[in-house]
Amino acid sequence: MLFVGCGEGSSFSSQGKQAAGAQPPNIVLIVVDDLGYGDLGCFGQQILQTHHIDRLAQGGMRFTQHYAGSTVCAPSRASLLTGKHPGHVSVRGNQPAPQLLKDEEVTIAEALGKAGYTSAVVGKWGVGHPPAPDDPARNGFDHAYGYINMWHAHNFYPEFLYENAEKVALAGNVNDDGYDFSKQHPQGLPEGTGVAREKGTYVLGEFEKQALGFIEDNKDKPFFLYLALNMPHTNNEAGYVLGDGQEVPMVQMDGKLVADYGTYGEHDWPNPEKGFATMITLLDQTVGLVEQRLAELGLTENTMVVFVSDNGPHQEGGHRVDFFDSNGPLRGSKRDLYEGGIRVPMIVKYPGKVAAGSTSDMPCASWDFLPTFCELAGTEVPAGVDGISFLPTLTGKADEQRKHRWLYWEFYEQGGKQALREGDWKYVKLNVRDPEQPITQELYDLSKDLGETQNLIMDYPGVAARMDSILGTEHVPIEGVSLFAMERDAETAF
Repeated sequence: MLFVGCGEGSSFSSQGKQAAGAQPPNIVLIVVDDLGYGDLGCFGQQILQTHHIDRLAQGGMRFTQHYAGSTVCAPSRASLLTGKHPGHVSVRGNQPAPQLLKDEEVTIAEALGKAGYTSAVVGKWGVGHPPAPDDPARNGFDHAYGYINMWHAHNFYPEFLYENAEKVALAGNVNDDGYDFSKQHPQGLPEGTGVAREKGTYVLGEFEKQALGFIEDNKDKPFFLYLALNMPHTNNEAGYVLGDGQEVPMVQMDGKLVADYGTYGEHDWPNPEKGFATMITLLDQTVGLVEQRLAELGLTENTMVVFVSDNGPHQEGGHRVDFFDSNGPLRGSKRDLYEGGIRVPMIVKYPGKVAAGSTSDMPCASWDFLPTFCELAGTEVPAGVDGISFLPTLTGKADEQRKHRWLYWEFYEQGGKQALREGDWKYVKLNVRDPEQPITQELYDLSKDLGETQNLIMDYPGVAARMDSILGTEHVPIEGVSLFAMERDAETAF
């Protein structure tokens, strides 16, 4: 595989590389599923309790203009892992098959392996369709535990997970085979997908044990932990048949098992909203456990912890985006290329290197993680990536920071759509492949209109024309998937 070096003269390379014999910094990347820009206290949330994540932000840097790799999970995770934007990476959507990372695409795990890192993915893999059980290993991970396909990850009481390509049963979980999902899954129910009839083991606890165990087992050598939690994503299948997909732990009450909503159970809210709130606080507690384990092992000072969401908030399984104002001041949600679908909360903590309580408004994207981690580890950046290391910004050298000329997205569902951000301009193009709908062009000035309410396309036709021409250069066609010519009734995958 071809590699190119990190940019010469970067602030961290010139002054912050590890001294001879010193252990390179550990990296913990926590990616959560369908968390909105407004779902965290440190990003303005007033109801949901996220004390541990808020404390993470107090000890590090908040990024207020960070963007996901896509507006749904599979292409977003593919972009994050490979450093390529969604017009270049080989996974463009959740559907159709086949879409998998190519052998020539280098992941974060593979790149860091060159520097002697041991890597693990715990939680949701869900990169492409249909991934094989050994897909994480094929892409550089030394240890893998969790779901392989994205639909399996809907189920928070799965009968089994995969550990290093081998099935591992979860005690007391049994799927209910009495439901008919042929409408939602006309090609057959993906492996492990469904709704549990018997609920003995809530999956989050298993992920916590695996993540904390990996940290302890590798405390004496550099490691990369990719903790990919499937919360607060809904169980769509439960939403279809029960009207409530926000699955939470169960507790015995009056001789039967009922959902344990904790303090949120006292509110007069619909059950899906109680469940959503509970999921947010549970994942927050998981972040606290990771931080606690790092501290117990004396690893806090030499570990970069990154927290980010894979896309904007969902409106599935009975949950409504506006109930907790999950997208904050932004327009749109998951599946949109408006800001609410792709701008996500991001936090980086690295004591002594990243200023505590700091904030950056630099536009960046999840395809920037790979080059950033490579520079941090002192290893080479794979060839052909779109990302730019934002380590100078993290380490207080913002004046040395290279910046993107523009950021690009595409998404094949709902008629096909593309978007571009260039400076404060945001250009959105809709219905690019639906012959029965006219193409729609929209232009927004984010510096004055963060909510994307004033379409300026008629006022600045030259700006729109220039940005439209860039869309053509950033979209590279791939075999088997076409943004412009896919079947109009393709199955929607959540």
